[in-house]
Amino acid sequence: MIQSIFFEDYSEGASRVTLGRTITETDIVLHAGQTGDFFPHHMDAEWCKTQDFGQRIAHGTLIFSVGIGMTAGVMNPEAFSYGYDRLRFVKPVHIGDTIHVRITIADKQEYPKKPAYGLVTEQVEVVNQRGQVVMACAHLLLVKKKHE
Repeated sequence: MIQSIFFEDYSEGASRVTLGRTITETDIVLHAGQTGDFFPHHMDAEWCKTQDFGQRIAHGTLIFSVGIGMTAGVMNPEAFSYGYDRLRFVKPVHIGDTIHVRITIADKQEYPKKPAYGLVTEQVEVVNQRGQVVMACAHLLLVKKKHE
């Protein structure tokens, strides 16, 4: 869905929640192949049984990629991603876990480098089926103003 949302339209504290998505073994195997990260934490079920987490865990970068992709249900042609700050992998995600994403507008401010734009910070939290935050970051958006 395409929706034009300008800087002035963002409200601090506004939030939205995505639908869920279950992480599968296929997700983990494909991500390992794409990134070259074949560490046993992700690939060796028997070795993982000897570790505190007891089973394979999804790559943090997989959860970041999937989680951010889940937030892209609304396309805003007036904004573009400026980057991500304070990325944290808070809890492991296992095969069969279902995640969803909670996005909250945490801040908005003027952007002096480009006066026609403002800077909006979204707090992004990936949450598992038990309501636990498994990943969090700040997503920075440069958003066009209605009038400059």
